[in-house]
Amino acid sequence: MPIIHESDLLSQRPSENGRIQPTLEVTGLSFAYPDGHEALHGVSFSIGAGEKVALVGPNGAGKSTLMLHLNGLLHGHGSMAVAGLPIAKENLPLIRSKVGMVFQNPDDQLFSPTVFDDVAFGPLHMGYPEAEVRQRVAKALAQVDMSDFETRLSHHLSIGQKKRVAIATVLSMDPEILVLDEPSAGLDPRARRSLINLLRELPLTMLVSTHDMLLVQELFPRMIVMDEGRVVADGETAVLLRDVAFLEEHGLEMPVIRNR
Repeated sequence: MPIIHESDLLSQRPSENGRIQPTLEVTGLSFAYPDGHEALHGVSFSIGAGEKVALVGPNGAGKSTLMLHLNGLLHGHGSMAVAGLPIAKENLPLIRSKVGMVFQNPDDQLFSPTVFDDVAFGPLHMGYPEAEVRQRVAKALAQVDMSDFETRLSHHLSIGQKKRVAIATVLSMDPEILVLDEPSAGLDPRARRSLINLLRELPLTMLVSTHDMLLVQELFPRMIVMDEGRVVADGETAVLLRDVAFLEEHGLEMPVIRNR
């Protein structure tokens, strides 16, 4: 299947020289682990401002390895930039405020005594004054409909509530792009629907890695498919989901819509 690039059709921010500047740009990214396993092979794509993009593929496709490059946790060969800022060692503190990374297990992200403390951690670490920290926490919790939970103990929350607070911890940093790993994993139907509605309403650029193809079909107009460390397709979700043979070749399934 030919790769279909659509990012050039979307509204993006001009750079200083007048050229269109994507929110996220990855060019020729390759990476091998110390044991010699080559996890990424020349991965390239760009995401425009406001795009919501699904990242899909079988286990071992390289999705998690790719995501760990986006805030500098891993370093491969190639180039990457967020809002025109190269992802390089000297830029990492700023990059990590621009890339809001939300892990699959919220317990990996929530470690402070209260919800307020968890959401305030990033702004405090960046040195913002107390008044601005409180403003950022209030805004982030309002965005995820958790305003009444500031004093609650994070580890006493439900998994759905924890995922919302985990999202709030990165929203408090006012990121350029929200990057989520398997956001619907472990959620019951009600919490899953609540999360879908939240992601739909958030006015942010998103890259979401998921095996939940119903979520992809419902929320993400564009889909990047990875397999064996390579981008094998990048295009319109509705078009790619109609190609059953292609989906099967790359370990994916056409989502089955349940009768309501």
